[in-house]
Amino acid sequence: MAFQTILVVDDEPQIVEVVQDYLKQAGFRVLTARDGQTALTLARHDRPDLIILDLMLPGGMDGLDVCRCLRQDPALADVPIIMLTARTEETDRLIGLELGADDYVTKPFSPREVVARVRAVMRRARHEGLPSGIIHVGELAIDLQNRSVTIGGQPVSLTSTEFDLLAVLARSPGRSFTRAQLIDLVYNVAYDGFDRAVDSHIKNLRRKIEPDPRQPRYILTVYGVGYRLGEVGD
Repeated sequence: MAFQTILVVDDEPQIVEVVQDYLKQAGFRVLTARDGQTALTLARHDRPDLIILDLMLPGGMDGLDVCRCLRQDPALADVPIIMLTARTEETDRLIGLELGADDYVTKPFSPREVVARVRAVMRRARHEGLPSGIIHVGELAIDLQNRSVTIGGQPVSLTSTEFDLLAVLARSPGRSFTRAQLIDLVYNVAYDGFDRAVDSHIKNLRRKIEPDPRQPRYILTVYGVGYRLGEVGD
């Protein structure tokens, strides 16, 4: 049985050691890096199944730079990323989510929470529990089984979290979801109510699937509530 590989990137030895120990106990193979360049080298060589990435890294390449490089690399663009952040770094968290990170954990954190987040993100990446079928809305086609999306027949690259948000909306066309409902349905783990994370992922989705993200046709804002999937012509 092949172990799934997690790359842990943090320059604090104690954090790396604790997270590594808990992940190994949970059955994962763990790689570690303490700076951004080493993280990229390991990611390109070993192709991890998930990356835990601290925002604050030494050496001139921080976590946001690493996230940006990963999402621009076709071979690594779909690798799930969980950010480690300090509670005061809200702006950086938003930027990280907009760059394509799938989740974040704030310091100080429980190692068990990190393991739970890893399992939840990887479960979504393996598309467990999703029904099969293709949902069509206008020129948008969402293949639930293969976790692929096309617009007018052209493939669209989405992160795991972006796909799951779109799939939740698509399975209930016309239904309005609050941000809290979307968090619950997508993450399936205790979440700390950072609703703006949903807004960041929606912004990314609109940029990728909407002809004009400023006037969305597919993902519509329901003011005072949240979001819904619209039908073309709404």
